[in-house]
Amino acid sequence: MKRLRWLALVGVLALVAAACGDTTGDDGTTTTAGDTTETAAAPAETTTTVDAGTPFEGLVLDSGGCERDLGYTDDDGEPVLYGGKVDTLTALDELTVEFVLCKSDPAFLAEIAFSVFGIQPAEHLEATGGAPIDNPIGTGPYSLNAWNRGDSIVLDANQDYWGQVPAHDTLVIKWATESASRLLELQAGTADGITFPGVADLPVIEADESLELIDKPEPNIFYIGMTVTHPPFDNEMVRQAVAIGIDRQRIVDTFYPEGSETADFFTPCTLTNACEGEKWYDFDVDAAQALLAEAGFADGFDTVIRYRQVDRGYLPTPADVAADIQAQLKDNLNITATIEEVESSQFIDESNAGLYDGLHLLGWTGDYPHVTNFMDGHLGKTVTQFGEPFDDIAGPLDEAASIADTAEAAPFYEQANNGLRQHVPLIPISHSGAFFAAQAGIDGAHATPWGHVQLNLWDNGEDTLVFFQNAEPGSLYCADETDGESLRVCGQVVEALYGYTTSGEVVPGLATECAPNDDLTVWTCSLRAGVTFHDGSAFDANDVIVSYTAGLDASSPLHTGVTGSWVYYDYIFGGLINPPEPAE
Repeated sequence: MKRLRWLALVGVLALVAAACGDTTGDDGTTTTAGDTTETAAAPAETTTTVDAGTPFEGLVLDSGGCERDLGYTDDDGEPVLYGGKVDTLTALDELTVEFVLCKSDPAFLAEIAFSVFGIQPAEHLEATGGAPIDNPIGTGPYSLNAWNRGDSIVLDANQDYWGQVPAHDTLVIKWATESASRLLELQAGTADGITFPGVADLPVIEADESLELIDKPEPNIFYIGMTVTHPPFDNEMVRQAVAIGIDRQRIVDTFYPEGSETADFFTPCTLTNACEGEKWYDFDVDAAQALLAEAGFADGFDTVIRYRQVDRGYLPTPADVAADIQAQLKDNLNITATIEEVESSQFIDESNAGLYDGLHLLGWTGDYPHVTNFMDGHLGKTVTQFGEPFDDIAGPLDEAASIADTAEAAPFYEQANNGLRQHVPLIPISHSGAFFAAQAGIDGAHATPWGHVQLNLWDNGEDTLVFFQNAEPGSLYCADETDGESLRVCGQVVEALYGYTTSGEVVPGLATECAPNDDLTVWTCSLRAGVTFHDGSAFDANDVIVSYTAGLDASSPLHTGVTGSWVYYDYIFGGLINPPEPAE
């Protein structure tokens, strides 16, 4: 059986067959498949019969214990413990998966709805060595036909889709980095829809009766990042001086559409607990110059501004914004900055790794409706984009993430926001209004506040739908991606246990329900019956276990991915299982 061959491959890891009984963890503790404690009785049911008598052997991802010693010490000589969210993840039977968490997670359903946690066949992940980078297999409304590098991605409608089957037979996704180029495609009729028209394009689209401007009510943030391990940005006063010495309102007024606002906080205030604490600094050139002089840089210094030429709702004209920041740094602080454009995927990988020694221009569009998606994703205990995390930011965030009562969590978010304001690893600039555009009269055309656009709902009355986005995907294995262009394409092919409606509500997807216990530490997910992958294989609970294992267990042979960063698995689940000892 394919399942048993896969099990033999990874039997040395924390994945075990539920029918196999007890195993011994790396720390010597004994666990039984399905247990939630270190020593417990075997579950009442470990094997079910499916497919006319074929035994189903459920798999388990076992962290080895929520406070397991990872076998190495920190800089102070203290043992490093696992400390992540996942205790065990068990296939109880063919259509039931149980998540046992180490602490309450009130955002659990919103988190697992994110398309990064899409499910692929266990056999496919094995066959690709955990790196289906350009050949994803999912259960979604489209299957991959071809990726024509540098030109287009062609997707075929999945006629056996359990949800709404596309009205068209073929979806073609193309890209153009300049918003003006995307608009030309729309005006010429060679595109049915486009992402993020430029600010100057908005009145043109509104005046054209053949086109439709689509509001995209996305929570977002544009920020200037600084990695605090690189001088002179290892000096807190330098970072504060830059924060105070840039006129953020000027940037918003000059480059952003109506409805945008200068950011008082990193997280948009539409999210609960986002705006606890003190507002961001006011623009003050004199104070900024005094801080810079006190830090020893009265005459300024040389630095670099890096960006990627990809239009986003949060950053509609990157090159122009970079040039304005360059001019402000010189005029206000005598800082001489050169501008460097970096290829999109490279930029994401290098900025995530904390490699940039100057300023980098980046932003964030919300993935799921909870403040953790903004704060923890950038400033949590496992994030190194800005250097080593700050304890007085990451600590309160970790505390708050497990508190279901929003009023009880509020003081922790106040601490984190005030810590961000003090340490300034980043400068929040704007929360932008954002838009898509389409040919007028396309039924179902929309742009979502959360998740990706669902192109199977667009009906242009033709056999083919053509959609232009900002850039080519970095890969099509989105478990290890943070790039929006990749996530948008992956989301058409691969599905998660939950998803979002076009208006942003969290709804069941491949699971029909994930029901929690009273303290939100155990979530039991009932899976959708009769679903098949695009290769014809049946979807079941073991596919969920293997897909999550590839992302979560750093010791798994399937933990290969694209970049090896696994950013979302790392921060959303509070750290990877079996992470390697950090290099000295």
